[in-house]
Amino acid sequence: MTNNLPKGSKKLLNAWAFYDWANSVYSLVIASAVFPIFYGALFNKANIETVTIFGGVIRSTPLISYTTAAAFLVVALISPLLSGIADYVGNKKRFMQFFCYLGAVSCISLYFFSLDAIYTSLLSYFLGLIGFWGSLVFYNSYLPDVAFKEQQDALSAKGYSLGYIGSVVLLIFNLVMVMFPQIFGLGEGGEASLEAMKISFVTVGLWWIGFSQYTFKHLPKGNKTKHKVTRKVIFNGFRELKGVYKSLSANLSLKRYLIAFFVYSMAVQTVMLVATYFGEQEIAWGGEDEKTLGLISSILIIQLVAVLGAIGTSRASAKFGNIPTLIGVNLIWVAICITAYFVVSPLQFYITAGIVGLVMGGIQSLSRSTYSKFLPDTEDTTSYFSFYDVAEKIGIVIGMLLYGFIDQITGSMRNSILFLVVFFGVGVFLLFRVPRN
Repeated sequence: MTNNLPKGSKKLLNAWAFYDWANSVYSLVIASAVFPIFYGALFNKANIETVTIFGGVIRSTPLISYTTAAAFLVVALISPLLSGIADYVGNKKRFMQFFCYLGAVSCISLYFFSLDAIYTSLLSYFLGLIGFWGSLVFYNSYLPDVAFKEQQDALSAKGYSLGYIGSVVLLIFNLVMVMFPQIFGLGEGGEASLEAMKISFVTVGLWWIGFSQYTFKHLPKGNKTKHKVTRKVIFNGFRELKGVYKSLSANLSLKRYLIAFFVYSMAVQTVMLVATYFGEQEIAWGGEDEKTLGLISSILIIQLVAVLGAIGTSRASAKFGNIPTLIGVNLIWVAICITAYFVVSPLQFYITAGIVGLVMGGIQSLSRSTYSKFLPDTEDTTSYFSFYDVAEKIGIVIGMLLYGFIDQITGSMRNSILFLVVFFGVGVFLLFRVPRN
């Protein structure tokens, strides 16, 4: 039974933030760490580099890049629809639960991922991604419902912290299970480690469903008055985006910054999504156990260093200004992509991962806060941030498609990483064009 907790109450705020603890395991275990290692291991075990799908032959890494791009395209298209409904419907908790369970069950179904059933396997991965991002649309829209304005910044940070801690806890557990499967009665060797990885997908789904119940128990249903969802309501989100787009002509600083953000964010998000696949395929680890331990250790390094990077970037922006700091961070990204082309040893990969962590956390937090500073004096910040999010998702689609295409035609992810230098370079040029006043 749902409790009607008053807005701003400690219990309600904690319940909202706890959803980050529940769902962040997806982004770390599935999107970043264990699944990419498992995916590469399947192809290594079968001793193949390509699969036949939809009548064509495609390499493993472009295939997952294209699937990811397709999922983000769906997310970019449905996000404004969901936002419009979330602002209006009387029971948005049901929508949030639907996407939560869709994502979690899809993660559990990854247990059956195989090259023999590649279509249904990729569908599980595809739906997991949509479930994760779809639930976030409604989760984020709850923030002004549960917290007063003066509470929102701290509450958002609390959710991020809980998500970070929870995901690292489960990742470490899964790492122990993958590296020492005999402790869990799974046997020894490569097959046992693969089985442990498959079980880790199940733990993500169960963790996500289980811990989200506390959030769903205490979150309000939504608006007290139920409204009928009409065609006008469904497309309201797109109308809001169109209104924001039109308003850009009157705000040169915001317009130029958004264009710059779109270009460099395309590259940043692509690197974040493909880093583990790159490490799995291009680095000389020695053996499968060394590879698994090395890749997951690299992800943990990035996670830990990202927090320091966000703090450091924040201090740099206070001293030098947002735009100059963003220009500096983008130049570091250029150096990272050029260096990555030549990285072959585990030690080189660890060092590169550490530098990625420093600039990854910083560029994301600083980009969003810089955007908020350029916004006009308006109460309708939701529409502007919806526009920002959609721009970011479309950037991911373009970035992943280009990355996959170059990987496919050249036969190497190194060429794709090197190509991203172009986006960071253009991003720097466009940032110089943003008026500073």
